[in-house]
Amino acid sequence: MKLNIHSTSIIDKSIKIPQNTTIGPYSIIESDVSIGESVKIASNVLIKSGTIIGNNVEIFSGAIIGEKPQDLKYNNEKTIVEIGDNSIIREYVTIHKGTKDRKITKIGSNCLLMAYSHVAHDTFLGNNVILSNNVQVGGHVTIENNVIIGGSTPIHQFCKIGEYAFVGGGYRIVQDVPPYIKAMGEPLKYFGINSVGLKRNSFSEDIISTIKKAYRVIYRSEHNILQAIKILDENSNSRLEEKKIINFIKNSNRGII
Repeated sequence: MKLNIHSTSIIDKSIKIPQNTTIGPYSIIESDVSIGESVKIASNVLIKSGTIIGNNVEIFSGAIIGEKPQDLKYNNEKTIVEIGDNSIIREYVTIHKGTKDRKITKIGSNCLLMAYSHVAHDTFLGNNVILSNNVQVGGHVTIENNVIIGGSTPIHQFCKIGEYAFVGGGYRIVQDVPPYIKAMGEPLKYFGINSVGLKRNSFSEDIISTIKKAYRVIYRSEHNILQAIKILDENSNSRLEEKKIINFIKNSNRGII
C-alpha cells in the first residue's frame, strides 16, 4: 500500500513516514516524531515534537498529541509522549507530554480514548484501557490494564486505578480505586466487584469467588482497612489476584475509595 499524505498537511522534513501511512488534510507533524507502520492520521491533527506512535494507531480529527504540560514548573525539559500499538485516539483528544517527574506520558497498546478526553502530564495508561467521552485525567495518574472509565469523569492528580476496575460515568475520582471492582456514586464508593468484566476476560469462577471474599473483608466487615489487610495477609491462599489487592492497598498514597 502506498503513502496517502494530503497535500495540505505540514510534515517536518526529518520525519520518516512508513509505507501504508495515511495523513489527512491540514494535519501538522513536528520534528522528533516517530510514526509506526499502518498509522492513520485524520484531518487537523497536531503531533508535537517528542511523540512516539506505535503500529496500527488511528488518530481522529482535531486531536493534539505531545503538547507542553499544563504545569507551571515545566521548564522545557525534553520529555515525551508514547502511544502503544493498535490504540485509537478519537476526536479532539489531548495528550500532554511528561515533566521532569516521570519524563513521559504513556498510553499502552489497544487503548481507546474517546472524544474530548484529556490525558495530562506523567500519566501512565496500561493496555486495553477505555476512557469514555470527556474523561479528564489529571497529572501523574496511573491506570492499570483493562480498566474502563465512564464518560465525563474527572480523575484527580496522583490517583491510581487498579486493573480490571470499572468506574461509572460522571463521578469524581479523588482516591485510589482498587483492582477488580466497580465504583460509582458521589462520593465514589465500592459497588461490588466487576463480575461482568472479569468473566469477559476469562477469569474462572474460583478466582472470582476469591476476589469477592477478599473485598467482603475489606468493605463489608466491621474491620477498618488496616485490620482487613492484616487479616487477608494472615489468611491469604497465595492467589495472585489476592496478592495484587493487598499490595495495591498497602502501596496506596491517596487512600482507597
